[in-house]
Amino acid sequence: MKAILVTALGALALTWAAHARADIHIGVIVSTTGPGASLGIPEQNTVKLWPAEIGGQKVVLTILNDESDTTVAAKNATRLVAENKVDVIVGPSLTPTSLSALELVAQARTPMISLAGGGAIIDPPDGPRRWAFRMAPPESIAVTLALDHMVAQHVKKVGVIALATSFGEGYTKTLERLAPARGIAVVGVERYNQNDTTVTAQTLRLLGAQPDAIYVMSSGTPGALPQIELAQRGFKGPVYQTQGVANADYLRIGGKSVEGGYMTVGPVLVAEQLPDSSVLKKPALGYVARYEGAHGPGSRSLFGASTWTALEWLQHAVPQALKKAQPGTPEFRTALRDALEGMKDVVTPEAVYTMSATNHNGADQRSQVLVRVVDGAWKLVR
Repeated sequence: MKAILVTALGALALTWAAHARADIHIGVIVSTTGPGASLGIPEQNTVKLWPAEIGGQKVVLTILNDESDTTVAAKNATRLVAENKVDVIVGPSLTPTSLSALELVAQARTPMISLAGGGAIIDPPDGPRRWAFRMAPPESIAVTLALDHMVAQHVKKVGVIALATSFGEGYTKTLERLAPARGIAVVGVERYNQNDTTVTAQTLRLLGAQPDAIYVMSSGTPGALPQIELAQRGFKGPVYQTQGVANADYLRIGGKSVEGGYMTVGPVLVAEQLPDSSVLKKPALGYVARYEGAHGPGSRSLFGASTWTALEWLQHAVPQALKKAQPGTPEFRTALRDALEGMKDVVTPEAVYTMSATNHNGADQRSQVLVRVVDGAWKLVR
């Protein structure tokens, strides 16, 4: 397991309490190999675009690959808090790996900004979750957007195929809770694992329930597998996905099988298509220009945008924390946690965030749009 150590260069800022401030040490845990690599690679790429300073302070980054593995993620978290003594952790990329790190970072009283999408990371925000924050919008926002579209498409029965993870479970429970009020019955729920190479049995059972639509709740490239199987079995109804699979690898692997599918995603994926009235359009375009300028046209990623959002959270919170303590101290970590929790109307490429003691996500309905895959590209629907 190799760490990529990036020491930011730049002039020393004036001191807090007339003494030189310590560098801010940030640990980053991402999945650059394994099933979550399509998330972790653009996340790491974006971190490498971060500025050399935050809040006028030099930044030292330690980036670790957790290999999409919960055990490795836990070891990485332990290393970062015990050896590197970081002030904050950004990541991990996935819900299971984030949960594996949660208790460890909380014991060290170190804030963690998870890049994953599972509500279990922050809900309820007490105990160890008091130290955890998540930028992906609540499952309820994404599911509501998909359900509203299903109603317009006259869907009465929906089937689910979900990853057998806390991410898939969170989305499934949210759908089961919200669908009945819209007159939609969940007629079957099937699960599969990230490393599975076939979902034939699950697909056949699901199609036996004769659903009008299918909702796939997955993340990374494994999300293409159910849709490929559905296409091979001749399913003609609408297929919905979460933003957990919204990347170029999903389009590449899925090919014609994912054509016409719907997905709830962060607005940055279709930044140019957003209305000019959207408060997110300018920051989204700014991130896209920066990332695609470094990695080529069409390379943008929601997951990369998440690590840029983490930067903007820290750019807001670090100056507040510096008023109370110096980096490298327990007092600074606590002040940084408090500053993150106190954010109000922070605009990023992904969403507008307002946190509280009972809400460690803070995104509203502007954090999700519905897109459709048309000719191998994302097209804004609503």
